[in-house]
Amino acid sequence: MPQVDLGCYLSLSAVLFSVGVYGALARRNLVGILIAIEIMLNAVNIALVAFSHYLGPNGNDTGTVFTVFVITVAAAEAAVALALFLALYRTRGSVDPEEINLLKW
Repeated sequence: MPQVDLGCYLSLSAVLFSVGVYGALARRNLVGILIAIEIMLNAVNIALVAFSHYLGPNGNDTGTVFTVFVITVAAAEAAVALALFLALYRTRGSVDPEEINLLKW
């Protein structure tokens, strides 16, 4: 069975990050933007674990520990963002970013 090298993991991470950036910039829905941000965070997780596995000394799990922190922050971010989206939907009736003008004069 052939070994997968570091470049393959970094290519996958770059493709996922690019898809996430495109999704965050092109979406017209706040939930879709949130999903795109989660995809970008998962791309970073793949890169961290790959670097930790291939470049770190044996027994050093620094990349994996950082990945656990990123997953924890992503879960908290998703919970807070979904609560905000639900509150906006209840008050405004839409989660379209163009219609939300709470901070405008």
